[in-house]
Amino acid sequence: MNTVTGRAMLTSIVLLLSLLFIPLHTMAAGETELTPGLVNPGYHEKPDWFKVSFLDLYEDVEEAAENDKRVMVYFFQDGCPYCKKLLEDNFGQRDIAEKTQQYFEVVPINIWGDREVTVGDKTMTEKDFSAALKVQYTPTLMFFNENNKVVFRANGYYPPEKFNAVLDYVGEHKEEELAFNDYYSSVSPVAASGKLHTDIATVKSSKDLSAALSKDKYLLVMFEQHQCVTCDELHLDILKRPESRDLLKRFNIAVIDMWSEDKITTPDGSQQRIRDWSKKIDVKYAPSLVFFNAKGEEVFRSDAYLKAFHIQSVMDYVASGAYQEQPNFQRFVDARADALRAQGIEVDLMK
Repeated sequence: MNTVTGRAMLTSIVLLLSLLFIPLHTMAAGETELTPGLVNPGYHEKPDWFKVSFLDLYEDVEEAAENDKRVMVYFFQDGCPYCKKLLEDNFGQRDIAEKTQQYFEVVPINIWGDREVTVGDKTMTEKDFSAALKVQYTPTLMFFNENNKVVFRANGYYPPEKFNAVLDYVGEHKEEELAFNDYYSSVSPVAASGKLHTDIATVKSSKDLSAALSKDKYLLVMFEQHQCVTCDELHLDILKRPESRDLLKRFNIAVIDMWSEDKITTPDGSQQRIRDWSKKIDVKYAPSLVFFNAKGEEVFRSDAYLKAFHIQSVMDYVASGAYQEQPNFQRFVDARADALRAQGIEVDLMK
């Protein structure tokens, strides 16, 4: 071997070793281990309320039980379109996200991962653990009871209405009483329409929201998604009521898919993907109603599950400019309800 060849080989070995031993803590979420700074195109960010686990499964079960919860193990892989649907269509709805957190600690397992998983006195990698449990689909969800037993297994993606029923079934320990199919047929959940309700939009183009700003009307941007029963209820019931229709006339309205990859000009004039903008301004759930003034500044938002009177009160709070004088929305709601009752108008907060 000549000197030049020897130096070339030594350089290659050093380079390889330097790549192999890049410290994990220097990499941002979604970056690949051998190419720091390069984002894995299949990576999808998980909710920040997922459990940060050392993957000692029995310990996770014990900790969850101490908080009157159970463990949901979420088997995933990067680039999985149905994992993406679970994270967006399901956990993108406030009621589902909150119910999951109420009943479960969610432990993510990468079916191709090399982190160590401890189950009792056995330790194996994530991929070996997944193989041992014969995980063939992603997402696969396994629900463990307080005795470290799998009491329900969901192979593949469940749409929101069915997933919601699973949360109740396992979270309320219904598996001790009846089979899931019997339970599911008894609750008969309503499926989402799968439609984005853009018929209510009044802006000329949702591609440029800065052009919809006006001194005469506030801009109302509705962040929604296709699989969303609450969005359906909002558009097919609440916003069709006469009081709601009158209030809607006081806004320029855009309805957008909060998970869209489409580029948009935001109210402040910047250009970015809708999903990036949603994340930047911390829109987490569908539907979220966000109001902007003529300067493109957010002035108020509603992202909770609200009935008709409260939705109407939100719109009135902004359109009337009351938010500038009364910083406490609940006080405004109480005063508005009293004023309507004084006029002989019946007010039912839950209709």
